[in-house]
Amino acid sequence: MPTSSPWRLLLLLSSALTLGICSESCTPRPVPPTLPQIEHAHNLPQPPTGSELLHIALGFGIQNYTCSHIGASPSSTGALAMLYDITALYPGQTHESLPRKEDWDGLPRRAIWSHRVPLNLNYSSTDGRVEPTSPGASLTEPFPADEPLRIWGVKKPIPFLGHHLFTAAGTADFVLRGGETNVLCDKLAAVDAPVDADRGPQGTGAVAWLQLGAKPGSVGGVKYVYRVLTSGGATHGCGKAAGQDSTVYTAMYWFFGQRGQNVPRG
Repeated sequence: MPTSSPWRLLLLLSSALTLGICSESCTPRPVPPTLPQIEHAHNLPQPPTGSELLHIALGFGIQNYTCSHIGASPSSTGALAMLYDITALYPGQTHESLPRKEDWDGLPRRAIWSHRVPLNLNYSSTDGRVEPTSPGASLTEPFPADEPLRIWGVKKPIPFLGHHLFTAAGTADFVLRGGETNVLCDKLAAVDAPVDADRGPQGTGAVAWLQLGAKPGSVGGVKYVYRVLTSGGATHGCGKAAGQDSTVYTAMYWFFGQRGQNVPRG
């Protein structure tokens, strides 16, 4: 049997060492998540320089409205939603990430069409409802247990992150991680959802994309919240009845803080 030359052995050893080093040092870094944009349309302002992404959440709940009389313009009275942490599902983050950007962008649509709204809804009374088949949430206990969300096409349950609600004063509020982060928000900017946005199971249309800014009194370091990739949530309108109106919706919420601050993450 021919014997390998010392030079050949040295070459093979060198190649093996090179491959071993590269297998660790050449591991691709996670792809930085990019805030969704609407093609060929006006978009929300980008987060200011120095901002840092803290969380991306899937919001799943209802948008609420009031119709003072038939033919009136509906008035928004806030929203209620469960929030689930989808940060690690952004493509290129970990081995648990979704494989394609299309899968990621479709998460709100997939959730709203494959899962019932995760709220305690009040089916007992249709009095004063604009759309009797679309109930509002329980007035005393709107949120169910803080459990992960299982939706088709995602291998593992999506972790629970928090709640979205409105205060008695009408201020948007995001309560994350049991209150460790509590973001009271003002609306800074809004753009219409894309023309091809999912209209939701009730067919009413997708609510607008929003940029929200944290108000004084907020806790936890979040400075900006973006609502994007909305599905459903638009009002049924006031053409048939007066009263309260609720519509199922999903959306992504992107939470940004100031780079360098010690902010709770996950």
